[in-house]
Amino acid sequence: MRTGRTIWKSFFGQIMARTEKPLFRIAYTLYTRTKLGYMYYKRQMRKAREQFPTGHSRAQPMELNGIKIMPIPVLADNYSYLVIDMASSVAVVVDPADPQTVQAVLEEEGVMLEAILCTHKHWDHSGGNKGLKKLYSSCRVYGNATDNIPGLTHPLTDKDSIDVGRMHFKALFTPGHTVGHMIYLLDGRAIGAPSSLFSGDLVFLSGCGRMFEGSASTMLSSLDTVSSLSDDTLLWPGHEYAEDNLMFAAEVEPHNAARENKYQWVLQQRGQKLCTSPSTIGEEKEYNPFLRIHSSELHQALGLQQDRDEDWTLFRARVLEELRRRKDIYKGR
Repeated sequence: MRTGRTIWKSFFGQIMARTEKPLFRIAYTLYTRTKLGYMYYKRQMRKAREQFPTGHSRAQPMELNGIKIMPIPVLADNYSYLVIDMASSVAVVVDPADPQTVQAVLEEEGVMLEAILCTHKHWDHSGGNKGLKKLYSSCRVYGNATDNIPGLTHPLTDKDSIDVGRMHFKALFTPGHTVGHMIYLLDGRAIGAPSSLFSGDLVFLSGCGRMFEGSASTMLSSLDTVSSLSDDTLLWPGHEYAEDNLMFAAEVEPHNAARENKYQWVLQQRGQKLCTSPSTIGEEKEYNPFLRIHSSELHQALGLQQDRDEDWTLFRARVLEELRRRKDIYKGR
């Protein structure tokens, strides 16, 4: 028997998966701008804690010359990230969706939370901001002011810097998923290591976020920002979508050997509930269709051809729009 909760979840999920539907705007507004959205997030958080008491995935911390990056599995498939300067025991957290889970890791590591870097306003990325701010009163909350970030104390614009201990972050303005979406680049040069990109819902392993609040041209510009980064940059996305994304990539580039190799690796990882982060920007350029908008095989699979007088960038935006439309139909992520 279907309960009211089940019916609501099913209805909400179906609407959110189809951004072109008239009801989507209503559901999206309810989620992002009313208490109903916050209640939905809280319900999902409680359910995830019950279903995954130790997290949906097994985290694998990475140390980069005294900087420790810890993926924190939260909700059903989200990742928060704790970034620690081990010399000074100060930390930054990216997108603390579940404050209770993040707080437990902070205590276990014995570090002081100095800053929250929030990529965007959606509750599954920003829901823990205020709760952690109450526990760490001096903690700074960073994000873009146009995105209505809960608990925001330090508004950011494109290319602003954030320094915590030996950690130097650059905020990059990447709208499209939301109007104020930001990504955060941890500069590896100061510590003699690759840089790390915390990409929120802009870029995933072999995927990109839905264009809730921006055009294809806007999203393309943001994706180009990612593509311009060094190939050895580590990518830490906001969700564990790797398996589904690589399956979709096979639909549009079936002969891509790099995709098949990565897919087999992901199957091994997920078979052990291991997280698939990080990949690298160089890897993503080889198998992520949303960073391969230039691919002639992709154009052919989508049935698209550049018009004789069509600007290359406008054509690429048209390719992105069609690719994202097909991904929405394939699976709403």
